Amino acid sequence: MHLLLVEDDLDLGRSLQAAFRQQGFSCEWLRRVQDAPLQLTDVAADCVLLDLGLPDGSGFELLARWRRADAATPVIVITARTALEDRLAGLDGGADDVVLKPFAVPELVSRIHAVVRRSARQAHEAWQLGELVIEPRAHTVQLAGSPLQLTPREFHLLVELAREPGAVVAKSRIAQRLAPLHEPVDAATLEMHVSNLRKKIGAERIRTVRGIGYQLVA
Repeated sequence: MHLLLVEDDLDLGRSLQAAFRQQGFSCEWLRRVQDAPLQLTDVAADCVLLDLGLPDGSGFELLARWRRADAATPVIVITARTALEDRLAGLDGGADDVVLKPFAVPELVSRIHAVVRRSARQAHEAWQLGELVIEPRAHTVQLAGSPLQLTPREFHLLVELAREPGAVVAKSRIAQRLAPLHEPVDAATLEMHVSNLRKKIGAERIRTVRGIGYQLVA
């Protein structure tokens, strides 16, 4: 899972990046509004963590700008502002959740999983797609009741396709989300992972849409 963290506090930013690495997440950390992407699709984040009080602008304004272009990417506001008005403004402005500082990292991680699960239109921890059952938090996959042994890249590839079952997911988007920061996955490597995943879940379950990307067929 790839996260975008927009937070100016150095100590909190460093501690969150370390915690996310332990969870197997990649995380891009920005500290100012001017460094933030114009659109969330530019970073292909699975979830965004946004502080409201940034040194060069308002997190509310940043959230509003993002939501004008992208209503789908989950955004969690993390803030020290305890006033009810601020929390409501965040939710009404398009945030999927609001977490008050100080918070426990395990709770934040659970909330991240929850909003990502909702964005993928999955109501439960286990994602059911035909005979496939995927549990993102447990990093397990079953096919027709039998557990599958997937490599970390194969597992994350399957999760990316399963977020939008039936939709065609662009190769560039998959590659960006599979890559650790600054280590892009090239086309040949992506095709190799797709080929290996097909062997394990059935070639008919991953359809290639030429020139665009891949589609998971339940």
